[in-house]
Amino acid sequence: MSKVIRWGILGASKFAREQMGPAIHGARGAQLAALATSSPDKAQGFAAYVPDLRVHDSYDALLADPDIDAVYIPLPNQLHVEWSKRALNAGKHVLCEKPIAMQASDIDDLIALRDKTGLHIAEAYMIVHHPQWQRTRELVQSGAIGTLMHVEGTFAYNNAADPENVRQKPELGGGGIPDIGVYTYGATRYVTGQEPLAITHADLTFENGVDVVARVAARFDGFSAHWVNSMRMHPIQDMAFIGDQGIVKLTAPFNPQVFGEARVELHQDGLAVRVERFPRDNHYINQVEAFCETVRSGAPYAWPLEQARGTQAMIDAVFAKGRQANE
Repeated sequence: MSKVIRWGILGASKFAREQMGPAIHGARGAQLAALATSSPDKAQGFAAYVPDLRVHDSYDALLADPDIDAVYIPLPNQLHVEWSKRALNAGKHVLCEKPIAMQASDIDDLIALRDKTGLHIAEAYMIVHHPQWQRTRELVQSGAIGTLMHVEGTFAYNNAADPENVRQKPELGGGGIPDIGVYTYGATRYVTGQEPLAITHADLTFENGVDVVARVAARFDGFSAHWVNSMRMHPIQDMAFIGDQGIVKLTAPFNPQVFGEARVELHQDGLAVRVERFPRDNHYINQVEAFCETVRSGAPYAWPLEQARGTQAMIDAVFAKGRQANE
């Protein structure tokens, strides 16, 4: 029987309790075994589905637990690099929330430490583990829409009424681009296999030191791209890959089952539309299972650190372009 990967979680965040904790618990070949939190009340939410969960009162105590193979890190963005390094140095495999770093150069250190330790570390970029995105990549790269001409993406929500949200805190790495720009930018890179030649436009609106609206355009080899990300708009998610012979659209690209049913629509000549539906796939579970398989067998992983670095380099370039526009 294949080895079961025993997981611990650093911190009792709402997302960890409601999404990633259940995903680890429900994934084949994984066991949610421990949680680090100083709050017994927060631990109860996890114990509801893992009654025998071990609870450590500090992150260091969990990292010292010899019965833990891998850790999931859902901490605020500014803490990701520090605790990823600590976990690797403690001999644990690491799945860290996105963005795994606040600048691309910090990921170089993580890559070096990964290679030195031989441990698996990855950014929790779950969408590449969903079949809707795998199918989209196949359609675009196989020429189903002819030559790709343009990519259009929007991901927004409105949290203006929640000023204490971590995404509103610049000191914790908040902002709309780190939170959701990683999706529109990274999805474009994943589907096309290309890096931008230039960020041609970055219109950024800031409030209290964090970006709340970002209208960004880029030029790639052979196609253009435009993305809108915002923490001040009515919720919307869509992505479209537009070719000279068709269009691929995703209806719930980033939060399927929550935002809506995952569908990939292939629009072709004569107003023909072919729809593929993915109503039951859980990309969080898929992500954990893929991570565990890489730990066990060394199987290729869909989103290695090098991919995470590419998206962070884009984010760095967007902020640089935005600063230039405001000078």
